[in-house]
Amino acid sequence: MSAITLLQLRSWNENCYRVTACCCPGFGATYVNPCHPYGARAREEQTPAMLALNPLGELPVLKDGEQVLYGTQAILAHLARVYDPSGTWLPLDPAIFGGVMQWTLFSAAPLGCAVTGPAGGAVLADRVIFEVLKASSRPAFRIMDDHMTLRQMDGCEWFAGAGPTIADLALFPSFALSRDYGIDHDEFPALRRWIKRFRTVAGFLDHAGHT
Repeated sequence: MSAITLLQLRSWNENCYRVTACCCPGFGATYVNPCHPYGARAREEQTPAMLALNPLGELPVLKDGEQVLYGTQAILAHLARVYDPSGTWLPLDPAIFGGVMQWTLFSAAPLGCAVTGPAGGAVLADRVIFEVLKASSRPAFRIMDDHMTLRQMDGCEWFAGAGPTIADLALFPSFALSRDYGIDHDEFPALRRWIKRFRTVAGFLDHAGHT
């Protein structure tokens, strides 16, 4: 098994959190051993050395042996496919796989505003920024809550499949941390139940790095 290096921001960032949680040994399945995450100084991702790894100038970046990957969703899929032989986090069953990828990509597009807002240097003490983030992320959370309401009515506890997948991992940080800019989780009861359940997953890693 090749050594993996994770290049991520030292400061809080949802995309880095997603990949860090996925790399954590014991997170459901042991994906990576060893894993060496380290921080990057402010705007270091814009240096020529970093742009050679990711021309978009964004973190995280994953180095797995000779392979270099950027894009959170691509990294999650790679880690799950290569380092989870059980197929738990990225099921190959066609009936489940499509749903997993659909919701994983949802975290990058419709839900992207909830990620790029705080990560883009917004001062969360600014009431205007709070209101912009709430207005832009609430429709995505409503779509997620409606989906999970129907899933829970059918006895399903996760976004796709019978257990947690990279879809749940990709979606979790944006909603779990949305209280930071004033989202009332009581508005989304199905999501509130879902994140409570997600925190019980073996090896769960919170955004501060605690299990």
